[in-house]
Amino acid sequence: MSATELGRNWSSRLGARRAGLEGVETYANCGKLKRVVGLTLEAVGCEASLGDRCWLLDEHDRKREAEVVGFANDSLYLMPIEDLSGLSPNARVLPGGKALDAPAGNALLGRVLDGVGRPLDGRGPLRNEATTPLAGRDINPLARAPIRQPLDVGVRAINSLFTVGRGQRLGLFSGSGVGKSTLLGMMTRYTEADVVVVGLIGERGREVRDFVETTLGKEGMRRAVVIATPADRPPLMRMRGAWLATAVAEHFRDQGKKVLLLMDSLTRFAQARREIALAVGEPPATKGYPPSVFTTLPSLVERAGNGTDRGGSITAFYTVLVEGDDANDPVADAARAILDGHIVLSRRMAEGGVYPAIDVEASISRAMTEIISEQQQEQARRFRQIFAAYRQNEDLIAVGAYRGGADPRIDEAIDKYPKLLDFVRQKTSEKVDFQQGLKDLEQTLGDPASPASKAGTGVAATGAMQAPAESAR
Repeated sequence: MSATELGRNWSSRLGARRAGLEGVETYANCGKLKRVVGLTLEAVGCEASLGDRCWLLDEHDRKREAEVVGFANDSLYLMPIEDLSGLSPNARVLPGGKALDAPAGNALLGRVLDGVGRPLDGRGPLRNEATTPLAGRDINPLARAPIRQPLDVGVRAINSLFTVGRGQRLGLFSGSGVGKSTLLGMMTRYTEADVVVVGLIGERGREVRDFVETTLGKEGMRRAVVIATPADRPPLMRMRGAWLATAVAEHFRDQGKKVLLLMDSLTRFAQARREIALAVGEPPATKGYPPSVFTTLPSLVERAGNGTDRGGSITAFYTVLVEGDDANDPVADAARAILDGHIVLSRRMAEGGVYPAIDVEASISRAMTEIISEQQQEQARRFRQIFAAYRQNEDLIAVGAYRGGADPRIDEAIDKYPKLLDFVRQKTSEKVDFQQGLKDLEQTLGDPASPASKAGTGVAATGAMQAPAESAR
């Protein structure tokens, strides 16, 4: 047999062998579990890249999923996605390749999933017809459609004073127990959107069922997808929940639909990232938060917003828990810098029975001036001026140090402040559309040409109040 014939024979036999191995599940360089400290698993004897999946096999060959979050020398550092009880020393570690893509498609509507896309609603497995990258796809910032259309969220104060644009990203800032989730629920029910994607990240487990059955209801669930990773889940699962909710919203946006993305909460996402970073040895920088937390936040938030001119939009609301009502909390401060506006909820107003407890002075919508009329801008500005004039001088008014007639602006503020609070108040069961909100705003402010509305600034008003107080002494 000639050398040429021998080579052809070997090539043919090798091709037959390869064809016979197709479809056989293989694992590269099986390693073993060397060390477990807290949430961090250390494996040796195998190779994988950052973000890859790995399978941990116990003595009964039951699989538990983990993800590569770091490495040093010959060791891989893994973070579990599920409970690891039952694992023993030297358990096998099998690299499983890149993380799976996120499920997508209309089959997700009406379903409740966990952070890795597994159903939680007992309605059987998903029959999704498509997938989408969990990490999303980059969009050229110059290709994004600008924010030009207002979005009716059904909340009078937000529609009129802090108008939201389609494709805008806003934060709901407050301390615990002030009404973030309640306000989020109102916007879930009343906002005009083709699809609603809700990410319940790191919140109480009981809130998941309450949100699905009470806030959304059967009618709301028909157009909604809920991703739930409660507080008792591992930190990597909580982060996966936020990524998955965003990936699902991106898929529907790319289909040309108007998507409302609600994430409760961005703070829990940041805390999950902090747990992972500290577990693998990253040093803390700002009040216990490692630097990677503040690079991960924009990578999540920037994926929302408008698509290209021919695409759809993602209007996103992220709740931000302000620890101890400290407005300079690191996560809150970072979120304000990367979002397109913020609605601040005031504990003082909530304690006074004003719900939603929106702090008119501290809240802002950065896209508002591009999407509303000049008349509405002027009315919103005047509302804030009257509100601020009263709040800045509230103590003097309360102790009787101000005499009526000393300053027309203060007189107007005293007269209209109760009406302003009534304007902000709204029942959770009440929907106020955009046009009705503008009518209510005009009625609340009354005649814009009154002498009081043309009075001086708040600084001059404060000075005018002090003079009568001195003469009284």
